[in-house]
Amino acid sequence: MIKRLLLSSTILLLLACQGKQSPMKEGNAVYYWRTDLRLDSTERAFLKQYHINKVYCRYFDVVMSDSLGPIPNATLKFSETLPAGVEMIPTVFIVESCMHQKPEGLARKIVDRILQMNETNDIKGVREIQIDCDYTARSRMFYYQFLEELRSVLSTFNYQLSTTIRLHQLSMKVPPVDYGVLMLYNTGHPMKFMERNPILDIRDVAPYLRYLEDYDLPLAAAYPVFLWHRIIQGVDIEHVATAEEILKVKNAVEKEREELKRSILTYDLATDNINRYKPETYEKIYSH
Repeated sequence: MIKRLLLSSTILLLLACQGKQSPMKEGNAVYYWRTDLRLDSTERAFLKQYHINKVYCRYFDVVMSDSLGPIPNATLKFSETLPAGVEMIPTVFIVESCMHQKPEGLARKIVDRILQMNETNDIKGVREIQIDCDYTARSRMFYYQFLEELRSVLSTFNYQLSTTIRLHQLSMKVPPVDYGVLMLYNTGHPMKFMERNPILDIRDVAPYLRYLEDYDLPLAAAYPVFLWHRIIQGVDIEHVATAEEILKVKNAVEKEREELKRSILTYDLATDNINRYKPETYEKIYSH
């Protein structure tokens, strides 16, 4: 009898531990944010060199139309497919104004559109969808309702659901998704470019570090490798996050939450971005 009780307790403990496993797939990933899926030799070599096992690929945006409500925009063209062994994660960017009222039927429309794009372009092995939205206190309620509906629709296909998490959203209730990607870029005010780098500055990240430990959602981390080019008050300005600043932020967030070492992304995959940093910088960004 004692042996049976011990065996039952062991089984229950193992099941409990399995239930606590993170839904995130560990490893390295990138965002792909162009309107045509076409990889050159440098980009393909990058995926191989840094053992990239996932590409979060922007399929389309959802924007607000005055007459039609939320509608798709800038749909991705598939000139090529990803290399074998690299998982495709369809990603949809939703303009925040779409969530100022309940978006009736939007979840089903998004899923149907993604499934159609996958079938038309022979995209296999999709197991997850990610939604990117800079939701605020005003739009949070409707956005979370939308995510609940989307998650319900996706459960039919056994898909996971993830969403981006911006720093200011860490102080809010967690969204109803399987995990989030913490966006560690565009952290500053773009009009205050003379004071700090608006792409990434540890001084803009530091106030939010206290939320990380208790934020009750599995998190991956995404770091910027892009160039931000814009005209501000007639002045041509280029911004790029330095390697030193990226690694400084990486060390700071991982100190508060070690989990952020497990799944790491860069934004976004492009030859110009790859050539902007030394290989040793990418080795450090993707280090676990």
